[in-house]
Amino acid sequence: MNRFRAVATRTPAVVAGVVATAGALALSGCTAPHMTLAYASELVTCGGKADLKAAGSTAQAHAIAEFLDVYRTACVDRTLDYTANGSGAGITDFLAGQADFAASDSPLNAEQRELAKQRCGGADAWHLPIAFGPLAITYNLHEVDSLVLDATTLAKIFNGTITRWDDPELVALNGPMPAREIYVVHRSDLSGSTENFQAYLQAASGGVWTGGAGKTFNGGVGVGAKGNEGTAALVHITEGSISYNELAFAMNQGLFAAEIKTPASRKSKRPVRIGTDSVGKTIAGATIAGSGNDLIVDTSSFYNPTQADVYPIVLAGYEIVCSKYPDPATGQAVKAFLQAAAGLGQANLNKQGYIPLPPDFQSRVWTAVDAIS
Repeated sequence: MNRFRAVATRTPAVVAGVVATAGALALSGCTAPHMTLAYASELVTCGGKADLKAAGSTAQAHAIAEFLDVYRTACVDRTLDYTANGSGAGITDFLAGQADFAASDSPLNAEQRELAKQRCGGADAWHLPIAFGPLAITYNLHEVDSLVLDATTLAKIFNGTITRWDDPELVALNGPMPAREIYVVHRSDLSGSTENFQAYLQAASGGVWTGGAGKTFNGGVGVGAKGNEGTAALVHITEGSISYNELAFAMNQGLFAAEIKTPASRKSKRPVRIGTDSVGKTIAGATIAGSGNDLIVDTSSFYNPTQADVYPIVLAGYEIVCSKYPDPATGQAVKAFLQAAAGLGQANLNKQGYIPLPPDFQSRVWTAVDAIS
């Protein structure tokens, strides 16, 4: 079972098992993929301005912290001030010149690309996928340790069609369920997590989800909270609640994560559990949709996997940067930070609930980072 339950609700004997299982989930599978390049601080070309500013994705917050540790070790007189204010706000800050780069879990749209070109002094902005993070469907049901859902039931929960945990469709997937109302928790801010979750519902629910994608939650039900931290905290204290959270935040709050039935797992009769094995197989099928050094990931293959043990809801976390910065000192510092992130910064991401970049992605990201000027 995907036991993430908060320790306060369990006896000490079970708590130990919860902690062990949560740790195993983050580390399950095998070793993290490694770059063909050596993990060494000398790969970071330190220089440029001392204090970088960045903003954006809350889903990436723990990954950015990991990257920052590596960056400050390699470049002892350099630092980064990161504001985890959501993908939408981070992009706004970057376009306004208030952030040196943006962290986002979804790419710029056409209008934002044009604005980014102005912000970058005529140079194109690039999307550099720096970490992959699975979205856990988190819930708080004291009586339920293992919950199975699929895209159709998720769409109906998040559009208000299914309002009770003992709804016949949920009982059909899980057996007897508690007679409780469902409390939907969603993001209140402009969120890449929301955009990816809604894109999954739109692609995989067979037309049940009609709210479209986008960074604004379009389900029309539930209560909003700011950031992955806010939604995870609200699920933690709300019996009967459900939300979507990047895995690191689910782990931090000790939340349960639902198992997901996909078209392939229906045939095998085995729902998919979130973990490095199942998410690693998701990423293995990913391709680059962008051109040149603009490395936008085509996530459409994630949503309806043909392999039974592939987890379908995974974020590609981008750093959105200028390919050429108007201020060379900023460009050099951004380049150095991303060298740290794409190099040694990948080594321990799996311990934080992320999936490190596969070798082919790492190589392409490193090439793109090297071309920043």
